[in-house]
Amino acid sequence: MTVETVANATVLVVQNGPQGGPRRVGRWLEEAGLTLRVAHGYAGDPVPEEPGGHAAVLVLGGGYMPDEDDRAPWLKPTRALVAAALETSIPVLGICLGGQLLAQVAGGDVAAQSGIPEFGSTPLTLRPEAADDPLFHGLPAGVSAIERHVDVITALPPGARWLAESRDCPYQAFRVGDRAWGTQFHPEVPAERLAAWDPEPLRRRGLDPEELSRRARAAEPVAEAAWHTVTRRFAAVVREAAGSRTDG
Repeated sequence: MTVETVANATVLVVQNGPQGGPRRVGRWLEEAGLTLRVAHGYAGDPVPEEPGGHAAVLVLGGGYMPDEDDRAPWLKPTRALVAAALETSIPVLGICLGGQLLAQVAGGDVAAQSGIPEFGSTPLTLRPEAADDPLFHGLPAGVSAIERHVDVITALPPGARWLAESRDCPYQAFRVGDRAWGTQFHPEVPAERLAAWDPEPLRRRGLDPEELSRRARAAEPVAEAAWHTVTRRFAAVVREAAGSRTDG
């Protein structure tokens, strides 16, 4: 495989809702030379059960449990897709629902409406295990990320590397094997997006939408730089993996 072919490797993106696109993570992957193919599972696009010729898999967030097949029937093939990617060392990045799905497929546990929900910009703590992680090493100690979840991972898969936590949600980032990462938070969501959130559900939870936006904007410079770095590093993993499969 030539350098040009590797650089233009295609990432299969599974989108689970009309508002849940890849946003800046998708843009950063394209800027790194990768191509995106988005399967809008919620809209009826078929989701393949195997990566096929795709160089990586990116599963986005959504308002479902990872096995809620009655409401979201495309999640069944998505689980098969992620399982096949793990078996063949195809790089995987799972975000929010996607991270929960990765955890479940690899043998972890996910619980609905469990623990303390998180909304808005949330401070994260990198764990010592992140120090040599290909994506998370060297990130700022005070980095934050956008959260919007009521479901949580309650147990990581056996052998998973626990990378980041928050005050109210322990499993914020983890790695399975050498090439699969899951996050509970949303690296793809910029602070400006919070202004478009429906304020009434937030107020019913006792949250101030304007304060959430203010905090997110204040944390944005550090957060954007950190998640750009992580995305760029994931793209490098994808290119390296694609090259090694062809060379082998």
